[in-house]
Amino acid sequence: MQYKIGDIIEIIAKGTNYIGKVMPNSTKETVFLKLKSGYNIGISKDEIKSIRLLNKAGKKDVNVQKKFEHKKGLPTIAILHTGGTLASRVDYETGAVSSRFKPEELIELFPEINEIANIKSVFISNMFSDQMVFNDYIKIAKAVLKEADSEGIKGIIIGHGTDTMHYTAAALSFMFEHIKIPVILVGSQRSSDRGSSDAPMNLICAIEFINKTSFHGIAICMHESHSDDACLILPGTKTRKIHTSRRDAFKAINDKPIARVNYKTRTVELFKKVEKEKPIHNILKPKLETKVGILKTYPNMSSSVIKAFKGYKGLVIEGTGLGHMPIAESNENKKIFNEIKKLIKSGCIVVMASQCIFGSVNMNVYSIGRDLLNLGVVPAEDMTAETAYIKLAWLLANYKRTQVKELITKNLRGEIKDRILPDEYLTTNDLDQRNA
Repeated sequence: MQYKIGDIIEIIAKGTNYIGKVMPNSTKETVFLKLKSGYNIGISKDEIKSIRLLNKAGKKDVNVQKKFEHKKGLPTIAILHTGGTLASRVDYETGAVSSRFKPEELIELFPEINEIANIKSVFISNMFSDQMVFNDYIKIAKAVLKEADSEGIKGIIIGHGTDTMHYTAAALSFMFEHIKIPVILVGSQRSSDRGSSDAPMNLICAIEFINKTSFHGIAICMHESHSDDACLILPGTKTRKIHTSRRDAFKAINDKPIARVNYKTRTVELFKKVEKEKPIHNILKPKLETKVGILKTYPNMSSSVIKAFKGYKGLVIEGTGLGHMPIAESNENKKIFNEIKKLIKSGCIVVMASQCIFGSVNMNVYSIGRDLLNLGVVPAEDMTAETAYIKLAWLLANYKRTQVKELITKNLRGEIKDRILPDEYLTTNDLDQRNA
């Protein structure tokens, strides 16, 4: 049976019937299909009993687009594209994932936008978020500043890959000392060509939040639950991705969400007070120190791991529990203690966060913690390790070492709380129950 990429075919293999669109692949032994569900499947040719062509791939002129018209009375929102699946579509003829970032293309992908906002689109990059470096954060920040300083921009949405979106949100939060408008990072866990994609709802909810509140600052907008009922607006320095694939993968850590946007009713429910008074000017401090690292401690750890950070200016350690690490009992653990001592003596600022994700570091409870404090290790309080890492990189690039040690434990952008409330520990999205 002759078929080509983009054709719809039916395959019978080992008694199972598969219908899908032929996808490109690099092997001759397997046929790849995109099923109606949106999932891809590979079927070994040795297992195939029969193939039937159902529909040939149609030719489509991808350059034909509807005319984009600016609508009077609607707010203008700048959408900055950095990569990820939010504004992407699979071209089944070539197998390539093409980004759609022109206003006409975005409206073609998400027609609802046309009714609630005018779009100004800006292409920054098209890359997987896990490949980003600090220079990419700086590039994004400067693009945000340019749009924020532009006349008539109501807010900014950053289309971003989900894997490191919380790092970028934290970086922008610290780099912008003042920002006059809302900057919302939006991603999607499912690609736009899948029926279960969360991209349209996440984007629409972000726009509705910008339109209907006086919020200014950095935040993330993602699904509240696995259903399509609502999105949460999450704080830029207190959020983390805690699931690999669920659409509600992002949670506020040791904090409440800023708001909920009901997708069906388009209403916004605020969980935090939004300051109506906005700064007069946008102020950006975009420098980030690159010689900063994160180290997760573990049982049977070797002192050579600490040595690898020689020459670094900052290190965030993800310790166990309240902020501990192996530094006593065995000879190797004692070597770790001595290597941490050398690192601090060399000028490196060492910060202790917790692997627990939720809760606050307290290094005064047990002797191990107190020994580390006496050594000069600085507690990260209730910051996530990711936020502490970004904060440390930003502080080291903009302040003197003595100031950094003082500022790392001071709340600058909502990243540290004096008290964590019982209802700020969420394992599921149960906001309705906790507010009942």
